[in-house]
Amino acid sequence: MKLKYNVDDRLPAAQMMIYALQWFILAVAVVVTSVFVAQGTPGEKIFYSQKLFALIGVAGLVQVIWGHRLPIIAGPASVLLVGVLSALGSKASTEAIYTSIAIGGAIITLLTFGGLMRHVQRLFTPRIVVVILMLIAVTLAPVIKNLVFPVGAEHGVHLFGLIFALVGSIAMVVLNRTLKGVAKSLAIPIALVVGSVAYYALFPVAEFTPSAASFDGLLLSGITLDWGVIVAFLICYIALLINDIGSIESLGGMLQSQNMDSRTKRGVRLTGIMNIVAGSLGVLGPVNYSMSPGVIASTRCASRYALIPAALLLILCAFSDRLIWILTLIPNPVIGVILLFLMGTQLAASLEMLHSTRSVTSFSDGLTIGLPLMVAMLFQLMPRGIAPQIIEPLISNGFAMGVIVVILLEHVVNRAPKTTNGDKVS
Repeated sequence: MKLKYNVDDRLPAAQMMIYALQWFILAVAVVVTSVFVAQGTPGEKIFYSQKLFALIGVAGLVQVIWGHRLPIIAGPASVLLVGVLSALGSKASTEAIYTSIAIGGAIITLLTFGGLMRHVQRLFTPRIVVVILMLIAVTLAPVIKNLVFPVGAEHGVHLFGLIFALVGSIAMVVLNRTLKGVAKSLAIPIALVVGSVAYYALFPVAEFTPSAASFDGLLLSGITLDWGVIVAFLICYIALLINDIGSIESLGGMLQSQNMDSRTKRGVRLTGIMNIVAGSLGVLGPVNYSMSPGVIASTRCASRYALIPAALLLILCAFSDRLIWILTLIPNPVIGVILLFLMGTQLAASLEMLHSTRSVTSFSDGLTIGLPLMVAMLFQLMPRGIAPQIIEPLISNGFAMGVIVVILLEHVVNRAPKTTNGDKVS
């Protein structure tokens, strides 16, 4: 690919601002679609958003300067969003949830020392990676439904959600196909703005609530070890690790960057460290987002320096509760439709990967992919209170159960036999 600016190119001031603004808008878009997970009073939710904005800004900054040193946007991990929502559904405490996130970050960090990460990577065949991508989309479906059709909302809000889901999702596909250059990456921000304006033209704007920021609320109030929650989140971190490695390696391959082993190890290590910090702060942990190659392909700018002002702007936003309130004023139905589109693109990417890797060549291969998805939906919709309390956070997490099933099918039940020379039969 012919680029206007390569990874380590310094940009002229005017170009720097243009590209930095693009990255900033995208970063805001990925952060605000996750803040609905915040618990507590309106003021506490604003404070949660402030902490999340600051964390994502710092994560992006340290990655670009000291970590993988590639132009990759950081954002809250959607797989951890799945884990948090599942744990809340099983009545797990906030302390138990974010203690588990910190533990998961510590384990990811430890895996980057020595050769441990290479051994973990061998476990994940293309079929397992495809299923994990699909599981994230499938297990977020109930969340998307509750966002598009909020529980207890008036009839008009539900009607708006239905119309916007039908029109908005198709419009985003059209925008993604027709926009060119820098504008191509703006389909999601455009949908956020247009959807919010349309919503607030019909329904009242919520009043501003000052942040509940205080030193006492900055860190998690205490450490709680709930082993069911911990195991469920460790399985979520398997997907996070795959996502992080894949995002770094795919962009590095696209840009033909040197020293990719070192870049990947540093990038994953910093992701682990920032997840420890996230757990300590009581917010979602960050991951390197895989949308960056598409943005670079559209703009032809791969300079990592354009992400530095964008990260600094995110950090500065965190100091203004009123600005954070404005940025997070996106209605739940609009967030739901954005997630619907994003999960659709994720399913499309997984199907494309199935085709390119020829991962399904037999009925058994297809069953290895299809059964975990059905198992995930079954456990996701399972009535609460069936399993013992200690394991309910794991059992009720459809994503975690789906990952366990696909690993068993791929490496035990449907494991391909080997020929005499050691190669697997396709």
